[in-house]
Amino acid sequence: MAARRVLVFLAFISAFSSSQASDCSYNQLLDYLNVTASDSLLGISRPVKDWTRTTHVQLETSLYGIVDVDEKFQTVTCDIWVKMFWTNEFLTWDRSEFCGINSLTLPRSLIWIPDISIQEDVSDSQTVVEDAFVTLYYHGLINGNMRQHLTFTCQLDIFRFPFDEQQCNVTFFSMSSDDKSIKLGTMTNFTNIPQHLDEITKAQGEWKLKATHHFEYTVVADGIPQSKLVYMVTLQRKPFLYVINLILPLLFLLVLDLGSFFITEGKGEKLGFKVTILLSIFVLLLILKDILPSTEENLPMIAIYCVAIFTLVWISVLETMLVSFLMSLDGPYEERARSSGLRVNILLVADDDHKEPAGVGDKVPPEKVLSPVDPPGDSDMLKLILDKVKSVQLESKRKNKVKRWSGGCRRLAKIFDCVFTSVYFLTTAAFQIWIFSNWNKPRF
Repeated sequence: MAARRVLVFLAFISAFSSSQASDCSYNQLLDYLNVTASDSLLGISRPVKDWTRTTHVQLETSLYGIVDVDEKFQTVTCDIWVKMFWTNEFLTWDRSEFCGINSLTLPRSLIWIPDISIQEDVSDSQTVVEDAFVTLYYHGLINGNMRQHLTFTCQLDIFRFPFDEQQCNVTFFSMSSDDKSIKLGTMTNFTNIPQHLDEITKAQGEWKLKATHHFEYTVVADGIPQSKLVYMVTLQRKPFLYVINLILPLLFLLVLDLGSFFITEGKGEKLGFKVTILLSIFVLLLILKDILPSTEENLPMIAIYCVAIFTLVWISVLETMLVSFLMSLDGPYEERARSSGLRVNILLVADDDHKEPAGVGDKVPPEKVLSPVDPPGDSDMLKLILDKVKSVQLESKRKNKVKRWSGGCRRLAKIFDCVFTSVYFLTTAAFQIWIFSNWNKPRF
């Protein structure tokens, strides 16, 4: 009888153990791990069995798009995906005892999450979207993901705009833990990602991702050492739009100004053409003002380019005004020359009238008949002729003097215009060579 009871008991235990072994649900594992809403200790303290141990938090950051780069506010907006990995020493199990379960998902609110923040972040808190669940692996590794529409500060150097490259830092750190509690690191080598990201961001905006690097370091703040992980992101601007809208129009306007030197002076057409070019460059300067930040200490290369071209055209306008003024000075002299020539002709005609003698058969007007009372003497006639000759000589000298001065200002204007044109062409060519050779060089 006793033996029968023992057999029944053994059969009951065997059946119970087999039923237990056949239970492969997550509930059994959760009961084993004791992960419930009432167990608040898992969510408030760092999950280590020895407090002197360091929790290693590893990050894997992916950049999925460059949304905007604001030069005026010195900010960069992008979309990132951050994967966080850390180990919870209290949440481990043997896979062989739980039907080979490798991982399970848990609500984020039930366990401890590292408080990792971005130092340069200036975006709204609502731009961060965290996954409601985390993934727990059998050896205690936990994976938590979040995505963010990140806006972060970046010291933009636009000296070589629009052929510039910007290097921005994204720094991850723990706000409440020192480097002995939390040590930051990476899961993968971030430098292998740019080729993949360039394909994603190729059609987005005017920027492309050129290179990425990361490094870890420890900084002491208020006597407390903190572990930080820095991603250095190098962005390169696509300059095609600015070349078409700014640089080429400025170059074409400068070429038009050079061509205006071949326009003949007359009726102000040349001066009006140059003033129109000057106003067109001023409009482009207004467009540039809306692009570049007003806080920039040093002038960017494109600003130097615009101001230099504006100055060259302005000097060209002044030269045209001076040449027009010099040529206008010849007007009074030419008028005097014409009036002097007319007066000399009149005197010569008068002399001819006095010198013509009357013939034998000619009729002499009564007023020209000499009175028998006062016969003309030879000395009086010679004196009269001498006075007329002196008058003609004086008028002829005055006419020659006016003719010499009448062409002087015009010749001076032409010489000055030729010299200025040569210097202007050489200066413009030298400036173009200098600006384009230095535009693509690094600033330092």
